[in-house]
Amino acid sequence: MFNRIKEDITCVFDRDPAAQSVFEVITTYPGFHAVLIHRLSHFCWLAGFRWLARFIAHIGRWLTGIEIHPGAVIGRRFFIDHGMGVVIGETAVIGDDCTLYHGVTLGGTSWDKGKRHPTLHNGVVVGAGAKVLGPIDIGENARVGSNSVVLKPVPAGVTVVGIPAHVVDPKSKVATAERDKIAYKMGFSAYGATTDMPDPIAYAINHMLDHIHAMDNQIETLQKALNDAGIKYPETPISKLDGCEIEDGYDEDEL
Repeated sequence: MFNRIKEDITCVFDRDPAAQSVFEVITTYPGFHAVLIHRLSHFCWLAGFRWLARFIAHIGRWLTGIEIHPGAVIGRRFFIDHGMGVVIGETAVIGDDCTLYHGVTLGGTSWDKGKRHPTLHNGVVVGAGAKVLGPIDIGENARVGSNSVVLKPVPAGVTVVGIPAHVVDPKSKVATAERDKIAYKMGFSAYGATTDMPDPIAYAINHMLDHIHAMDNQIETLQKALNDAGIKYPETPISKLDGCEIEDGYDEDEL
């Protein structure tokens, strides 16, 4: 028991650079308190003292703002950072070395009595405000982005974001860079408006920028084909996307 408590304290220092001392962790970290209280309530739950287990969990929720059902199975070195608003359901299973941030829900999607909450394998990190719902598996060392809603199993080692959550594709960074260049020329700020967000307006603008980029490529190809065929193509000056010109004929270095 004392080894478990020591591990819970040590993992705070490993994952929270703000932690200053063991005394501070023991006295001021609600995530540590919630895990400690859950160890006790879970022991009572397994021993058959169901009402006592629920009452202890209720006191823990009142003290910490973190609600963990005493039936939930939690592994070693589990860390809840900040913690306020975290909800962990009865049939949830959390492996070793997992981390949850504030506002996370490990919830169910049905009223069935059986397994209805998620299973987090070792090393999973769930960002602030994320909702992981249903009897699904989150693979080892997976990452769930802030405010995501996860309704399907997540493979090991990947990062998921969005509503509903989807796997982040590293190749999408190339497309995003092209969108940023076009958006800059159009005076549109893409801050906070990416394909990782469920905003329908941002989604439409991103696809419009993709379409503009595709049209630019086609026009460039047509110009080259006409020139190769000996047909003089009257070029009309247009602004470029490489940042050399911005507008009104000013060069970028002059601004």
